[in-house]
Amino acid sequence: MAIASPSTTTFSASFCCKRAESTHPTLFPSILSTQRAHRLPTRLFAINSRLNSSKFCGSLSPENGGSEDFEQYELQHGFTGPMERRKKGSPVYVMLPADSVAKDGKVRRVKVLTASLRALVTAGVEGVVMEVWWGVVEREKPMVYNWGGYLDLVALARRCGLKVRAVLAFHQHGIGPGDPLWISLPQWVLEEMDKDPDIAYSDRFGRRNMEYISLGCDMFPVLKGRSPLQAYSDFMMNFRDTFRPLLGSVITGVQVGMGPAGELRYPSCPSWELARAWRSREHGEFQCYDKYMAACLNACAHDVGMREWGHGGPIVAGNLMHGPDNTDFFKSIGGSWNTPYGEFFLQWYSGMLLLHGERIYREAKTIFQGTEVDTSAKLAGIHWHYGTQSHPSELTAGYYNTSRRDGYLPIARMFGRYGFGLCCSVFGMRDVEEKQTNPVSSPEDFLKQLLLAARVCQIPMEGENSATFLEEESYEQVLKMSKFFSYGPGSPSFSFNFMRMDRYLFEQHNWARFTRFVRQMSGANIFRARLDFGGDEHRTSMSDAVQAKRCVYILLRKKNQTHIQTSKANLILRPPSLGPCTYSST
Repeated sequence: MAIASPSTTTFSASFCCKRAESTHPTLFPSILSTQRAHRLPTRLFAINSRLNSSKFCGSLSPENGGSEDFEQYELQHGFTGPMERRKKGSPVYVMLPADSVAKDGKVRRVKVLTASLRALVTAGVEGVVMEVWWGVVEREKPMVYNWGGYLDLVALARRCGLKVRAVLAFHQHGIGPGDPLWISLPQWVLEEMDKDPDIAYSDRFGRRNMEYISLGCDMFPVLKGRSPLQAYSDFMMNFRDTFRPLLGSVITGVQVGMGPAGELRYPSCPSWELARAWRSREHGEFQCYDKYMAACLNACAHDVGMREWGHGGPIVAGNLMHGPDNTDFFKSIGGSWNTPYGEFFLQWYSGMLLLHGERIYREAKTIFQGTEVDTSAKLAGIHWHYGTQSHPSELTAGYYNTSRRDGYLPIARMFGRYGFGLCCSVFGMRDVEEKQTNPVSSPEDFLKQLLLAARVCQIPMEGENSATFLEEESYEQVLKMSKFFSYGPGSPSFSFNFMRMDRYLFEQHNWARFTRFVRQMSGANIFRARLDFGGDEHRTSMSDAVQAKRCVYILLRKKNQTHIQTSKANLILRPPSLGPCTYSST
């Protein structure tokens, strides 16, 4: 059982797990002395107290005179950029269906996809986001890569005049084998997990999460003689070598996956339950019980002279469904999160996540250096306890962000140090809606804190919606938050990834709202890709868009009627309104 130490004990040691560490030095902060830790409630951390969840009420925006607050915040953190407003617009990308490339490595629904991409061009979309699944490319054997489907997909986007952002996805997708969109980790990785279950994350109840390999074994040769870090690095190098002629011209961005759902975080809640988590206010579970994480925690506790702190995570954290104030660890007044033990554990837990990210950043920077592609990574938008003191759902995910401590500025600094852009979702979510079911949720204030950290560190931002939205209010919210980031002195670049392309997007009313949104984001600028096609620039007219809509509808009708003997006279085409195109896996 983890207990707090007597107040007379002092200690100081760097956070490192020597048994799992590389030759590169760690960048973990040192443990504070116990006496200093007792003074934490009165200490101001990196973010000014006005940005704390209980006080930051979203008053910063161009509409209500937020420029002075921007300047105060940026000067406080040493920002010295030019005092000018951003005048150019922001390009929009559209994420392709997750199963655009099948498990056999072939592009699915080529005709439907071609028609859809041509329609996107008419809307002024800059490009598409393509998820490149580890479980598809390196599926059967280690270091045997099948890029065929993704090469065809990039070629298709290029012919349509669209740029491509590639997401290197080292995680699983979907709930399980029964899910039509199920994409697992490579089969040979799953075989190694069967042999050594501790390669997967585990919580205190012994429940395994196999969405992503545990970061505790980053440096251990657990994958048929290679470490996970080596496997990720080999995958990235092979991607670079295979797509080298297209890097910087067609493929202009690479987002590197670093955890479940591609996000730099722990799987405190399974990814497919996150939507339910913010409704039910789940705080999640600490993922530090596989043998690799447990050994590292034990070693760090030994280093600071508090061996009793190394026997696991906070076992008094309650269960998933308990409210924060019903748990000994997360409660606002007297909670263990605000004690020397709590600080030790949370710094170790979040520090391990930062070290994992830094290891991958270092590899990716070396691999893609000189390719002229923009690299980025993604953080999770965990907001459903933002109005509490302890922010429990953020803590279990690995973000040491509380009412007394800014957990996102250190992450942003790490992104900036390696030249990575930052991607985050929840851009379309509004407090007024979320607080109706969860009064302590605040997606807007969470996002504003993250955007301010990105601004201070001069990090390019990629916005994203957390789920497909088609309401006018959601589009307006994205515009509002993008303006919040882009307003003021020397703001970095901003772009938006619409998640994702499906049949509902192409319905007439939804399409009209989407195209209007793209024009508003671009600020009347045209971001369409200018690619070298060996001749005249590729142009897609509105007649092309109408033809694409017809093609999508015909394909859908043919697919739905294959079991019926129907004459051609009975096949009635819809008018050239944007008919539904289907992206089901059947």
